[in-house]
Amino acid sequence: MAGGNYELVAMGNPLLDMTVRDGEEVLKKYDLKSNDAILIEPKHESIYDYVVDNYKVSYVAGGAAQNAARCAQYVLPPKSTVYLGCVGDDKFAGNLRDANDREGLRSVYQVDKETPTGTCAVVLTGHDRSLVTRLGAAEKFNKSHLETPEAKEAIDRAKFFYLGGFFLTHGIESALILAKKAKANNVPFSVNLSAPFIPQFFKDQLDQIIPYSSLVFGNETEFAAYAESHNLGTTDLAKIAQAVADLPSETSLPRTVIVSQGADATIVAHAGQAETKAYPTPKVNPSDIIDTNGAGDAMAGGVLGALILGKSVEEAVAVGQKLGGICIGQNGPTLPLEPKVNVL
Repeated sequence: MAGGNYELVAMGNPLLDMTVRDGEEVLKKYDLKSNDAILIEPKHESIYDYVVDNYKVSYVAGGAAQNAARCAQYVLPPKSTVYLGCVGDDKFAGNLRDANDREGLRSVYQVDKETPTGTCAVVLTGHDRSLVTRLGAAEKFNKSHLETPEAKEAIDRAKFFYLGGFFLTHGIESALILAKKAKANNVPFSVNLSAPFIPQFFKDQLDQIIPYSSLVFGNETEFAAYAESHNLGTTDLAKIAQAVADLPSETSLPRTVIVSQGADATIVAHAGQAETKAYPTPKVNPSDIIDTNGAGDAMAGGVLGALILGKSVEEAVAVGQKLGGICIGQNGPTLPLEPKVNVL
């Protein structure tokens, strides 16, 4: 790893996305919502074979935290980002490594030889996406991997940490190791709520992580789910964001909360401040929207990259919004490399 800056270490569930368009029949068959993200249940087991047999499938490197890390790397100098996660010993893992290599993200994977790499069925209907995830090897991540020489060096040198909320479904012990390392080194730790079911069904795990987090990301449905599961007694997103910003902290770094709302304004709350701010999102022509999957990850990655470069929160939100707007014009959670777009 010599020669890299390795400013950002991200950790999450590496997945290969299997994307299909015009999937209304898939939603009906598997009782899915058009704009949601869930973990696979027994009734969904056949969805992966079903889409392969009945649709043209696009295979794209995914996994929410991995997407965000690649997007952060997009605005950072070469060799600035490292990603931790667990994959299988198979061609899908090779596809993920290749995608990360192309975009400059260093893959520091744990490999489980007994379990296949995780996959995510991405069902597109109009401008909505429904995600059904089979974690596979991703949930086999073991904290021992954090002590391997390659991972340990990256963690020790990191200036910023990012955790995908999906990782909390299985990896709270490893997540807390990173969070406490960030505290010890007095560097920012950030978390993304990732999906409504995280604050709904993994409330305890999330509540252990947020005190260490100086930056919390999520979209409007995720923060609404947080408010409901924590009995905040409001549906006002600005009030919810401020409540999360003002939660007790285990660190000396003030907390910022960023709520993305698709085409609507991004809400930003800072700990201890009376008023939140709303930053209008630049409009995108609906005819230019190809795939909304990964837009929130691109937003988070842009914010992270800009903050690492020393930009203000307001400037970082603008970068994140630009990357999100670019992402929805691509196939899957990707950004154009040739020519590369300057979003700073």
